Formats: sequence, structure tokens, C-alpha cells
Amino acid sequence: MKARTWWIGILAATLACCAVPAMAQEAATTLLHPLFQDHAVLQRDQPIPVWGHAAPGTAVSVALAGRTVTTRADAGGRWQATLPATAAGGPYDMTVRAGQVTQVVRDVQMGDVWLCSGQSNMALPVWRTLNADSELAAATHPSIRLFTVPNAAAVTPQRDFQGPVAWQPASPDSVRDFSAACFYFARELQQTVNVPMGLIEAAWGGSRIEAWTSGDALRAQGGMGQALDVLALYAHDPAAAHQQWGRHWQQWWTTREGAIAGDAPWQPDADHTGWQAAPSTLGAWERWGVPALSDYNGMVWYRTQVTLTAAQAAQGARLVLGAVDETDMTWVNGVAVGSQYGPGQARSYALPAGLLHAGANTVVINVLDTYGDGGLAGPASDHAVHLDDGTRIALDVTWQYRAAPGAPAPPPAPWHAATGLSTLYNGMIAPLGNYGVRGMLWYQGESNTADGLAYAAKLRSLRDDWRSRFGAQTPLLVVQLAGYGLPPVAPAESGWAQVREAQRQVAAEDPHSGLALAIDIGDAYDIHPPNKQELARRLARVARHVVYGDRTVDPSGPTARTASRLQGGVRIVFDDVAGTLVTTGANGPIGFELCDAEARHCTYADAVLDGRDVVLRGPQAGPGARVRYCWADGPVCTLRDSRGAPAGPFDLTLTPAEDR
Repeated sequence: MKARTWWIGILAATLACCAVPAMAQEAATTLLHPLFQDHAVLQRDQPIPVWGHAAPGTAVSVALAGRTVTTRADAGGRWQATLPATAAGGPYDMTVRAGQVTQVVRDVQMGDVWLCSGQSNMALPVWRTLNADSELAAATHPSIRLFTVPNAAAVTPQRDFQGPVAWQPASPDSVRDFSAACFYFARELQQTVNVPMGLIEAAWGGSRIEAWTSGDALRAQGGMGQALDVLALYAHDPAAAHQQWGRHWQQWWTTREGAIAGDAPWQPDADHTGWQAAPSTLGAWERWGVPALSDYNGMVWYRTQVTLTAAQAAQGARLVLGAVDETDMTWVNGVAVGSQYGPGQARSYALPAGLLHAGANTVVINVLDTYGDGGLAGPASDHAVHLDDGTRIALDVTWQYRAAPGAPAPPPAPWHAATGLSTLYNGMIAPLGNYGVRGMLWYQGESNTADGLAYAAKLRSLRDDWRSRFGAQTPLLVVQLAGYGLPPVAPAESGWAQVREAQRQVAAEDPHSGLALAIDIGDAYDIHPPNKQELARRLARVARHVVYGDRTVDPSGPTARTASRLQGGVRIVFDDVAGTLVTTGANGPIGFELCDAEARHCTYADAVLDGRDVVLRGPQAGPGARVRYCWADGPVCTLRDSRGAPAGPFDLTLTPAEDR
């Protein structure tokens, strides 16, 4: 019912994993965790953790590059050993023995391993980038190895992946669907760091940063305790968790801004004022012929009934809904029975014993859609109650609906795959164990632009959380959000700009972090800009500076250091300028704003270049307290240095004049 972007299809089979253990995927004779396979890259110059499973109590030996270590499987059959640090090189064989069982992993390389994670711009595959045909034709790079973590969500940390995995040397076939930003980064970096590169892609389109952060780290942030408690309950009693979350959701609805006293649409006896008849075909509400819904993204309530006999109501039952776009919250007889995020996916919710009764049972579904077509798939007969005896009873063909324009987005259920709490950490990061990595690439933030002011704390939490797993000083390279959307005609607040500022601040405060700018290589009409080659060049430059200590290159481009008052103006001092500052497409730089202390009132300011500084002049440069640059979803940014590197967006507090 909705033409989705390429990455939405990967959601189809993931949420089922949230309530079941990880699948058994290796033969009984396999000793090593699936990360350790033919063609693997292990992190050079660091102790090498290796782990797997063997018969409980069995002695295990691991041999690699002429050195052998031994350990013993614990009572649960799990074992871990640490091989000594080894320089770049290979290929090697890794041989593991436990009793009469031997496993040999061949063509192992020692090199640099990179974890590439985030949402759809990290997941964007090579075949969707600029010059894809020629890029794929030239994609044979045997010393670059690719590993894709299967998309999976879980409510508790998993040891194993939720699907088959393999290390693959880069080739036109293996690279085609792999992360373009990650692959192009390694290819670029190898021009100056000539070692094998191992790339681990763990990315999910539309995901929020909270889904990638562990439950412990989220709890330490504060403010999410109630939702995390519900998530813990969901792990062993989903029905109780649904009901508890339903009460939380209902409290949000009744206390949100603009709420009407007594308005409880989920209740069977709710006032029907304002409800209208929905077509029996259902389907996307944009196609109902209702002008107010023809281009509507937001929330719509649905309501219908199902009539049962006493014998039917006494049976176990599930409510099965056809495809929903995107997020639903569903009640039966006023009790919450389920919630799921999954564009175009069907829903199936177990109904608690005693919930159904003889006669008419009320079904209410709240649907939230934020992009494209939205609603319940049709026809109405697609939606039914399935009884334990195999009987299928379709919901009534008479449906009512009520739109809720202007309603804010409700809190997502904590078990939602891409938008929940710790779900992707549990399903996709935890199975990586403490595999050795050289650094982490993070390209995410689009899904957090609705609460951009909170992003800095969340990014710090993720950084520290992942370092507790992969190493205390593991470098983090952050891609700042690209420009998206048309330029503004006047200063305005921007969640995208807030996320960019958070990314800038968090990268700047940590010597083991770096920021790759993408503000100038975005696309006003495409949230997935295809020029991932230039992005990769910038990431590689940041890596050379931050990770490898190459001080012959600046990490990014002109970086605003201070903004200080002058007589009748403001001076902005920049670091990391190659040559001097220059502008493109205009006589002077544009996009500078002077704001009051709370940024409630901002005005554009005239600017002129002064060597490596920018000076704001004119009456509007006098009373300001803060200066911002390129502050919009899709701003026009014209300031660069002599080598063409762009100056990134920033928000600085004005300080007294500096002595120069």
C-alpha cells in the first residue's frame, strides 16, 4: 500500500525475534562464534579475543600465526581465549581444537576492522550511489573484507546473529548491496594505510539512536525508566507489557498539549462525535477521496467491531490485522493488546484470556504515518479474529475513522525494532561481543531530528556505551547530517540543525572522535544523497588525523573557534583553514544569524571575509548574544577554504573581544 524506499523491506521478519531466543545456525561441530569464518579480518596490533562453544568442561586450543593459547569451556559450553597481538599480514589459518572436534578457518587477514553503523544513509548500498555501474565494475579489492550483521531486533542482549553471516572479499557481487559509505571509506583509506580492511555493517533504515544503545546506558541517562521497565516485562510477559504500555500511552494522550477532557477514543463507550464512515475498501487514506486526507501525514483513529458467540469468546484468540503504515496502537474492548512499528507489515496480537465476550467486541486502532501513504490495508475483510479452533471471524465491514491533525507523535513502544529502546543494540551489536575494532563510523540522526536538543546527551551515551564493549579509547567518527530540504527564506528553528550542532559538540570534546561534514553534499529532495564517494573521502581524512595521528592533514575544514564582539560588529575566528577563507556563488559569505540568548529571535547578518576570520557588520550585529551559521534543515552554505573544504554549521555564544 505504500511505495517505500529500498531499505524498508528489511523490516518484514524482524520483530518476531524480539520474544524468542536467537536461532541455532551452526552445525554441532562448529566451535567458533560465526564472526570467525573464512576471509575474516582480525584487528592488528591488539590482543585478539576469540570465543565460541564446545562441550562443557572441554579443553580448547586456538592456534594462529604460529602461536597457540588454551582455555576451557564453562558449564554452559561457552569459552573465550585471547591471542597475542599480531602485526598486519596474512593470510593465516586459525585452528581450534576441543576434544575430538577441530575447526579450521582459512584466509584470515590481520588488518584494521571498522564497525559502520547508523540508519539508512549508512545502509545505502553501492548500487544506489553516483556512477554505480562503473563503481561496481571496479569493486574487486581482495584485501577489503565485508561482513553484514543481519537486521534483527531483540528485547534482551543476544549472543548470536539472527541469520546466516559470512566474511566476503570485496567484489562486484559482494559490494553491490553493502554500505557505500563504509566500502568507499575503506577503499579511500587504503591509499594511505596499506593494510587489510575488515568492514562490519550494522545499520537499519529509520532507526533512532536509542535503539542502538544498551538498556543500562539508557537507564543511566534518566527519563526512560518506566519504558525500560515495560521492556523488561515484555521479555517474559508480552500481554502484560502491552497492557502496561497501553496505560502509559493513554496517559500521554489525555495529558498531551491540546487534549480534550474526557476524550478516550479507545474505550468501547467512547463518544462517537467527530467520527466518520470509512470506505469498506480501507487502504491508504490518501485515496479515500477526502480532501483533508489527500496529502495527510499524521494520526488517524479507526474503530469497528467483531461479533462472537459465547463459545467463540471463551476460546484463545489472536487479532490479525493486514498491513499497517506505519505505527499502530491497538485496543480490544478498551484493553491495549499490541503496538508495532513496521511499514507495510501485518500485525498479529494474542488476546488475553477473558478479554472477549459474547456479542459485539470493540476494536480500536490508532495509526501514525509520517511519510507517504498511510493507514490500514484493505479490504476490511483482511482484518479478523483467529480462534484456537481454526475459525477465522472477519471484523465488521463497517469502519469509522477520526483524524487527529496536529497531534504530536506518541511515545513509541520500547520493543519497537527501529524506534525502541536498546532493541538494535541487543539484536545487532551485542552479538559482536568484544570483537577487536580499529574504530567506529556512525551515520545517524535523521530519525532524532524531532528532539534534536536531546541528541548530544544520547550521542555521548552511545559513544561511552560502545567503548565499554570495544575498548575505552575506540575512535568514533561521526558523519554530520547532510543538508535536506529547501533553503529557508527567514531564520527559523531546525531540528536538523540541532542534531548537527550536537554532533559537532560531541566530536569536538573528545580527542578520539572526529566529524565528517556533509552539509554541502546533501540533496534538497532526497534524504539519501548519492554522493557517498566524497563523504568517504572526508571520513578517510578524519580517520588519518584522529585515528592514525597524521597531522599533515586537517581533519575536516574551517572550524569556528570563537565569536567575539567588536565595536559595531562580531568577529568569528576559524581554525583548520587551508590558505584563506573563500566563498562560492556570492561576493561574501551568507547564512550567518545573530540571535538572542534563547535563540527565540534571530536575524540574518551581513558578513565579510577577513583572512581566516569572518566579520559581521551592520546594525543587526550589535545586540546579539549568539551567532549561528547554516542553521536550517537544508541551508545554503558558501564558506570554504582555499582547498575547497566547507565550513560546517555551528552555534556559538558571543564573548568579549579577543586581543589580536
